[in-house]
Amino acid sequence: MDFRLNEEQQMLQDTVARLVRGEYSFEKRLEFSETEAGFSEAFWGQLSELGLTAVPFSEELGGFGGGGVEVQSVMTELGRGLCLEPYLQSVILGGGLIAQAGSDSQQEQWLGGIASGELKAAVALQEPQSFYDLNDVATRAEKSGDGYVLNGRKAVVIAGHCADLILVSARTSGDTREADGISLFALSPDTDGVERRTYPTIDGSKGCDITLNNVQVGADALLGEEGKAADVIEYQSGRAIAALCAEAVGVMEVANELTLDYLKQRKQFGVPIGKFQVLQHRMVDMMSELEQARSMAILAASVADIEQSDERRRILSAAKNVIGRSGQFISENGIQSHGGIGMTWEYNFAHYAKRLITINHQLGDDDFHLERYANLLQVG
Repeated sequence: MDFRLNEEQQMLQDTVARLVRGEYSFEKRLEFSETEAGFSEAFWGQLSELGLTAVPFSEELGGFGGGGVEVQSVMTELGRGLCLEPYLQSVILGGGLIAQAGSDSQQEQWLGGIASGELKAAVALQEPQSFYDLNDVATRAEKSGDGYVLNGRKAVVIAGHCADLILVSARTSGDTREADGISLFALSPDTDGVERRTYPTIDGSKGCDITLNNVQVGADALLGEEGKAADVIEYQSGRAIAALCAEAVGVMEVANELTLDYLKQRKQFGVPIGKFQVLQHRMVDMMSELEQARSMAILAASVADIEQSDERRRILSAAKNVIGRSGQFISENGIQSHGGIGMTWEYNFAHYAKRLITINHQLGDDDFHLERYANLLQVG
């Protein structure tokens, strides 16, 4: 099987790579993370001007019509730059939920803005007690006249503090942890009763907890069929997992490059420490983990947009498990190879290690997906 990119895909990846190299230095990233938005609005504008925020959307919406491989090309390069912009949250997951569940009018209302970068979406699916289980939804949406009243709390909503639109899962029926009865709502963060508490995350981005206190929305805020959002959420989370795997590969590539350069430059007893056999073996192991992760990211990208099945679920869980373990291995061994400097805020390796650890915990860590994979094997 030929895994090489075609001409258009290679041009796409080269475009993102040049943009990131030219505009996203490590020093600038530190400055961006300290701003109120937590990322660069100017860089987000460049992404949209080049059409990169439109990559996964259909041509009817002014998009590129790209699939998992095209998204992989973008996310890998964004990973290499440790870019803070909410591409995953707004374009991949938020846009994907609206594209799959939204009515024609809802798609027309929001997707064009997301594709152009003018509208940023955030996704509030997790809750304090859910522990990666997106079906564990305690937030309630009660019928009220022609609309609904939402009450509950959502946790770790990345980029929720700056979103123009928030997609919220809420239970319209059933008990907590039941798949049936979960609905999806789109609401403005300025709606009465929406409270946001913003905080920095360990990887330099910003997240927020969202509290919903008697938030009233109209019937037009409901995305898709009432009580039937679980399958949509699972499918789009799978696409986001594939995108995260691609991003992680970009992060690992740079982490390995930084470690190798350090081993060549740092001297002990008058020779570069890279001459020591134990460190050479460690570097080989790190490169092996990267290549294994790259293979799984390619596999995940190849199934990201196919019809839902147990086979798709197994592949995505296997990929997320391998990516999580490889990322942790590279982070830990890279820090060991660097010594104390590998943990300092001023040195970029520490930030790559933190991003890899965070990716492992987004949408399920390696242990969660190992158990999920095993359960799916039993089902199959």
